[in-house]
Amino acid sequence: MALTPNMEDYLEAIYEIDRLKNAVRVKDVSAKLGVTMPSVNGALKNLEAMGLIRHERYEYIELTETGINQASKIANRHQVLFTFLRDILGVDGETAEEEACKIEHILSPGTMKKIAKYIEINRET
Repeated sequence: MALTPNMEDYLEAIYEIDRLKNAVRVKDVSAKLGVTMPSVNGALKNLEAMGLIRHERYEYIELTETGINQASKIANRHQVLFTFLRDILGVDGETAEEEACKIEHILSPGTMKKIAKYIEINRET
């Protein structure tokens, strides 16, 4: 089963919350993504079936090693796109955040590398 853009958003949210709080609950993910707790529970079942998280009902959500690796790649893509939109193109922060979240799911790894390299080159000059 491949990760859908929606599932990537859940995984990224869990990763970001875990980095801030070291403990992730369903209600945290619900609040971050603006979705209902039953929606989060449904997504967690799929992520667990894919071996990306561990979660017992009413307990904390824990990323597996595979989940951490996958989530960090997603978060990195998001950050590269956000930086490109805000710092290179001059898009305001709120719009850059929203659009980075949408774009991160469709760009190929090759295109992402080129954008990251462009940012790197332009920061040096």
